[in-house]
Amino acid sequence: MNGQNRSSIQIGSEVAVVQKHHQRTGELTEGIVKRILTKSATHPHGIKVMLEDSIVGRVKEILSS
Repeated sequence: MNGQNRSSIQIGSEVAVVQKHHQRTGELTEGIVKRILTKSATHPHGIKVMLEDSIVGRVKEILSS
């Protein structure tokens, strides 16, 4: 699943995010969602989240809910 809909992402979900400085290369980082930072219901580039290890990025793929 892609990460464009806020309703499909929960705290504790395992996701793959792209960090701001990796947007050009598309390098993904996997982790567990600690906080959901985007307030709107959808975002075309992915919902912004903070992972448990404090990495902030936009969700490109939801690995498990």
